[in-house]
Amino acid sequence: MSEKAGSRTRRILKNVLVSVLVLGAVGGGVAYTAVTADGADRTAPTVGWAEPSTTATPEDPAAGFLRGRASTPLSKLLLPVPDGLVLGSDIEGYGNDAEVSAKQAQALLKVTGKGFYGKQRRAYEKEVDRLGIQGMAMRSYADDAGTFQAEVLILRMKDKKAVREFFEVRKDFSELLELRKGPKIKEYAKNSACYLGPKPEEPKQHKGGQRNPDLQDMVCSAYDGEFMITVRAYGSPPFDQKAVGDLVEKQLRHIASPGEYV
Repeated sequence: MSEKAGSRTRRILKNVLVSVLVLGAVGGGVAYTAVTADGADRTAPTVGWAEPSTTATPEDPAAGFLRGRASTPLSKLLLPVPDGLVLGSDIEGYGNDAEVSAKQAQALLKVTGKGFYGKQRRAYEKEVDRLGIQGMAMRSYADDAGTFQAEVLILRMKDKKAVREFFEVRKDFSELLELRKGPKIKEYAKNSACYLGPKPEEPKQHKGGQRNPDLQDMVCSAYDGEFMITVRAYGSPPFDQKAVGDLVEKQLRHIASPGEYV
């Protein structure tokens, strides 16, 4: 493979990896945005979430603490559940307040490359290895009324430059997909960006009654040093973009000054 062709392959693999992160495929979730380049088909399948689960297991060091665990350096960086919110429903396969090791986080990313085979698959996995992933923490939040849920993922990498580059590529990729822009996080305008998924369709009348409206989804990306932050939110219309933006801002402030947020 020529140097030029190799460079192009790396860019493609990086864009695919970033697109996976942009669309929230890592770690599962209660809804997702599917974007198909061919024909510019854009759909937003949604799945309703269960009631928020705030009961920790007996083994959980955070049992009884409804603001979230803070038993490890990474979990301490997750925003404690603010007033007006509760721990949300489970992030598929991981509960609503969890952390995975570097090896597990790498494995999650590598699984998303299952569409690659042979040399492409090996190249994709090398791209994941190059990120220097050191772990990932995640927590879900929901409002008391149950009208929206937000999932926060913090991915830690060794290379701060790689984190910054990933944020920029994510942002460029979102622009390329022509995703609608969400609210700006003014205090962190340079290192954060929010985008909305497709507009929900209007509810249609069926013989058996009116169906539930589609959910609006929003994805925010941000970074701080060696940390990549992803906030994915879903809610029924009218979707409160500002509430999600405020959550992102509080999360970034908490990372900057952990322990000072109340």
